[in-house]
Amino acid sequence: MIKIEAVVRHHKVEDIKEALSDAGFYGMTVIECRGYGRQRGQTETYRGAEYKVDFIPKAKIEIVVDEQFKDQVIKCIVDTSRTGQIGDGKIFVYPLSDVVRVRTGETGPAAI
Repeated sequence: MIKIEAVVRHHKVEDIKEALSDAGFYGMTVIECRGYGRQRGQTETYRGAEYKVDFIPKAKIEIVVDEQFKDQVIKCIVDTSRTGQIGDGKIFVYPLSDVVRVRTGETGPAAI
């Protein structure tokens, strides 16, 4: 089993959710966050005054799947979230040693 974390533009979350659901992947966690990478923030104008925004609003999507579906999930997220601009995000993949469903006590892939 693996855990996939994708940090993406916050307005792409619904599109990603629909694409993953259409592909048969239903469970995910979404966390609203702020950060920056190569774009190093951006300049905004408010009432004629310019100011720098260091941390850009992002969303972090976490999804746990069996390792055989890793490439399919990653492709789905990349295809849906890519705009070609700096700031499209990153995807991190972690191995999981175990998963436990709290309600039933099931472990391993059955708990996903």
